[in-house]
Amino acid sequence: MEHELQIRRAQARDTDDIIRLLTQVNNVHQEGRPDLFIKDKTKYSVEELRQVMANDATPIFVAADEKEKVLGYVFGVFQSHKEANNLTDIVTFYIDDLCVDEACRGQQIGRQLYDYALQFAKASGCYNVTLNVWEKNESAKRFYEKCGLTTQKIGLEKIL
Repeated sequence: MEHELQIRRAQARDTDDIIRLLTQVNNVHQEGRPDLFIKDKTKYSVEELRQVMANDATPIFVAADEKEKVLGYVFGVFQSHKEANNLTDIVTFYIDDLCVDEACRGQQIGRQLYDYALQFAKASGCYNVTLNVWEKNESAKRFYEKCGLTTQKIGLEKIL
């Protein structure tokens, strides 16, 4: 089912929908890494989410349908290293999270959110856009590769 979407900055009225989607993302991660993630939890409480939404340094954009139901979101974070001795003075737009409701996947909503974030970052004077993806999340890796992202660095671990 195709939806007429509006991509816009998240608002307080979107909180419940975003929490619902945060739970979906957490559960995808929990399936891949049950040693790290607790099923049916979220990375933010309602109050923490509202604080993130209110901060211009951490914008959240939502894809909402004609009834204002949130079908997806993208969380961003502006990052810079102005005080670093060894890094150039660039601003990066870090995509902290991108999710499309599992009932709506395959409808290009994720691509629209990603493209919106890319244009927002460019208009904000950012040098690049970065993100992390979990190794076990094959569908996310494929999605980001289709969007043209390439590997910047790899995180490694040894479980003790």
